Amino acid sequence: MVPGRLRAAEASDCAQLLHLWALLFDDGGTPREKPWSGHAREWFTRHVEDSRQARFPVIEVNGQLVATAIGTLELGVPNPQCIRGRTVRLANVITLPEHRGHGHGTMLVLDIVAWARSIAADRVDLSATPTGQRIYEKLGFTVTSAPRMKLVL
Repeated sequence: MVPGRLRAAEASDCAQLLHLWALLFDDGGTPREKPWSGHAREWFTRHVEDSRQARFPVIEVNGQLVATAIGTLELGVPNPQCIRGRTVRLANVITLPEHRGHGHGTMLVLDIVAWARSIAADRVDLSATPTGQRIYEKLGFTVTSAPRMKLVL
């Protein structure tokens, strides 16, 4: 297998990124129509060039994006666990099934962590799948006592 090349996503990568992101939600319960994709395209286009607010690393093999992740800066009230109130949210870590097991996920996470340090973030937060949890733990992430919750509006 040809080794993957880590690089920052560009605006021209949008269609391939939307395909990868769709795989995250392809659980059989997601409707076939994708009204979210138009919003995702617009959001990506707005943020891809602003490295102070977001980071979009990708792994490219032979011109095809085979893995990606997203890091976004969230600003909150400073507190003892987040002294400057700067948290990077790591999300949408995905590798095409046929390219798994080559360390792409680890490379992406390390890239986001390095970016978080470069923008003076206090921490990186994420929600892990059972499969991804072992990768994150190897990289120093810990399970917190507070469950992640959501309210879909």
